[in-house]
Amino acid sequence: MQIAANKAVSIDYTLTNDAGEVLDSSAGGAPLVYLHGAGNIIQGLEQALAGKQAGDELKVSVEPENAYGEFNPELVAVLGRNMFEGVDELEVGMQFHASGPDGGMQIVTITALDGDEVTIDGNHPLAGQRLTFEVKVVGVREASEDELAHGHIHGEGGVEH
Repeated sequence: MQIAANKAVSIDYTLTNDAGEVLDSSAGGAPLVYLHGAGNIIQGLEQALAGKQAGDELKVSVEPENAYGEFNPELVAVLGRNMFEGVDELEVGMQFHASGPDGGMQIVTITALDGDEVTIDGNHPLAGQRLTFEVKVVGVREASEDELAHGHIHGEGGVEH
């Protein structure tokens, strides 16, 4: 069965950056299971997997615009420490939910601390980076009606609810 819209797909993968550093991998764990065509994985990888089937292996580089987007300097801000009431200790790398420019929620990460100044970044940590995936398609199956209705895979490797 070929990978196409509304198929449940299982993949083993290793993600690296341009320097060859491993950023993420399913090695030693369960395969990643996703609903093809539902936007569960980045666009560039999803496009590269279309038409593949179980047993296929591929290596694909995905440019930022088809991954996590370009780095946007407007999503970086310096705030006063007083904006983090109720948080006793702030540390670089901590993440918080905040209101985004469009009014929706977004995750921001503390990237620097300087006295009472806290630098936050609303960009995805991989924004602006070309990503390389080495992928093996483990399985392809029909998605259940429930999975299609919810827009993601249920059960092993998917969402439990």
